[in-house]
Amino acid sequence: MLAFQDAYGLRADGECDEVTWSMLVEASWSLGDRLLYLRSPNLRGDDVAELQTHLSRLGFNCGRVDGIYGPLTVRALTEFQQNCGLAGDGICGPTVVDTLGRIGGQSGTGPGVAAVRETEALGPDSDLHRIAVGQYGTTSNIAHSVARRLKTDFPQTITVEGDQVDQALTANRFGADVYVGIEPSPDAGCTFCYYEVPTFFSVGGKALALRLSNTLSNKMPDMPSRIQGLRMPILRETKMPAVICSVGPVEVVLQRATKLADVVVLAVSEWLAEPLG
Repeated sequence: MLAFQDAYGLRADGECDEVTWSMLVEASWSLGDRLLYLRSPNLRGDDVAELQTHLSRLGFNCGRVDGIYGPLTVRALTEFQQNCGLAGDGICGPTVVDTLGRIGGQSGTGPGVAAVRETEALGPDSDLHRIAVGQYGTTSNIAHSVARRLKTDFPQTITVEGDQVDQALTANRFGADVYVGIEPSPDAGCTFCYYEVPTFFSVGGKALALRLSNTLSNKMPDMPSRIQGLRMPILRETKMPAVICSVGPVEVVLQRATKLADVVVLAVSEWLAEPLG
């Protein structure tokens, strides 16, 4: 179980919780095992992620490689089908899989057009100002402090609550430019997590995680800090660059809540001014 969680970018705690079980089910699918089509709820699985990877590397933008068969993936697949002289129905069946197999070797091994589009969206002309701050359990007071201070310079800042999926839905509906969540951790120090899978990582999310880690190291050098690419639900489901700050142990962090909030506010403000710096 630990090996699976580590390989799939999950919290490696050895427990088969709901998230791990869902990923185990998704991992059972390979491209070609089933028809892929748009439905509600969206189909999810490693087969979808494999399709998205192929399409992105061929220049068809289906958004981030998240293993979720949503409207962007359907649009990208339809464009691919039309370019290949196939029926543009947005359904991935044996003909599409065969066609991808024949031309996929020409696509290289890079992150594909999705990473390029995210980089462009975060370029020098970007206007980023809508912030969603997520709160979890015992660190909620830190999240509220961060949101209050950010709101001074960025009035379109909101605090979101609930589980990770609920928070992602709220942030997406709000149209946030960035999501930052603060959660308690049993481990000492701070781990700044961004979205990453083997064939894709969030350019903006990783840049923000690095900025948070560097700022913490400069302002609170006695607190261990690192970044980590994961595919936990909040990072996977959000449509914008997102970072989860896992901080602990809680009793120590709460004693230094004001200073930690200062670090997060400074790092996020600097990232909004220069998201790829």
